[in-house]
Amino acid sequence: MKILVTGCAGFIGSHLIDRLLKDNHQIVGVDHLSDNYSPMIKLKAIQHNFSNPNFTFLVKNTKEKEKMEVLFKKYEFDVVIHLAAYAGVRASIEQVLQFRDTNINSTVNLLELSKQFHIKNFIYASSSSVYANNKKIPFSEDDPVENPISPYATTKRACELFCYTYNYLCGLNIITLRFFNVFGPRNRPDMAHFKFTKAIYEDKEILKYGDGSTSRDYTYVEDIVEGINACIDKQLGYEIINLGNNEPVTLNEMIATLEETIGKKAKIKEVDIPPGDALRTYADISKAKRLLNWEPKTSYKEGVKKLIDWYKKEYDK
Repeated sequence: MKILVTGCAGFIGSHLIDRLLKDNHQIVGVDHLSDNYSPMIKLKAIQHNFSNPNFTFLVKNTKEKEKMEVLFKKYEFDVVIHLAAYAGVRASIEQVLQFRDTNINSTVNLLELSKQFHIKNFIYASSSSVYANNKKIPFSEDDPVENPISPYATTKRACELFCYTYNYLCGLNIITLRFFNVFGPRNRPDMAHFKFTKAIYEDKEILKYGDGSTSRDYTYVEDIVEGINACIDKQLGYEIINLGNNEPVTLNEMIATLEETIGKKAKIKEVDIPPGDALRTYADISKAKRLLNWEPKTSYKEGVKKLIDWYKKEYDK
């Protein structure tokens, strides 16, 4: 298939490119290489695929509809996988307009072009953040999600609604995937696993938000990628599907696992939980099992070991 992957040089995107090329798909990857973290880190994540004739990498901003239209005309995509977005709950509180303009405008541009060029399948990367502080657990796709607690979550929910509308009005086949707390090699520098690992290795203080009882359904990146891959040839109309590990880990357990794997104790400072942070995430993945024949294969401890092995190779020199 001819597949467009936006945000291809990001954490999840770079792993997805690796996976899709194994199946000999023709991939056009676009990435704005924004400075939310070093563009050199992003380029390093995909440069090993530059010599692959099935991979074309282009520096493009998905907010620029006219430039994206040129690509749709030239490459005649079968599938669009839209990962590009500004990410991060806390960052979104400080950069509301940036998140609005990038996340929502880019998604609507791509939906409009997908309608125009009769794309067979549109896969959108949403987030477990849309569940906010849902009291019912585990979080199910049928739960109400109309009270987001961060601008990031708001943009993700807005894009889900646009996806629904384009399916309803235009018949676009759209699968919205809600990712739950993805971690693993190539983690963004602003993500908790990377920040904590770096701090422990460098004997620096880590900030523990609250008493450590908050929890996250940490999901290993290659499991997420397999979930995306399972959607490529699915014709489901419009569906929202959780991709999570279904086994929440508390913040205290996370820190203890990092300490045990690294073989070194963390220096911890307890601070208040920031505004916008959910108290827990916990995915009901029964729908993913039923519709995609998908379930996670990597345990949390296995994933942490792979993350630490990667970190030692890349940074502990």
